[in-house]
Amino acid sequence: MSNMVPQLTGFIFYEGLEDLPPFNPDKPQDVAPVLHFRKLLQDADAVIICTPEYAFGIPGVLKNAFDWVVSTGEFNEKPVAVISASPLASGGEKALESLLHTLTALGTIKDEHSALIIPAVKKKINETGEITDADTFKQLQLLLDYLLLATQQKMDEKV
Repeated sequence: MSNMVPQLTGFIFYEGLEDLPPFNPDKPQDVAPVLHFRKLLQDADAVIICTPEYAFGIPGVLKNAFDWVVSTGEFNEKPVAVISASPLASGGEKALESLLHTLTALGTIKDEHSALIIPAVKKKINETGEITDADTFKQLQLLLDYLLLATQQKMDEKV
């Protein structure tokens, strides 16, 4: 991915979804994994979410992560790009639809250029995560370019 963004663009891969406890509004909200997740989101200028489709929706751990930030606003007015991938021809379209609804509820900045479906993903990305399909690479590059543009526009509004 680093070869797809400008040199001075930094990014962090968050791999801590499984560390977030099940969301319960009646339980303490100040647990370390949740505070860390919220801080990363607060500090981010934009967010990319890539998900597989499970049972025609997003994985439970991803939904749980969103539940932790519904009332705290970390996603509000944040540019996002979303990607669903599936070994099936549908590309995870139901997961993407669900994800887009949730991101609307969270107040994110997105439009028709903010989403990408990758069908038959196992034929397009190798076992090390390298993109082997030229068309998929181009689509991802367009998605990232759009996200960078939306992020720059958001930053320009702040000035």
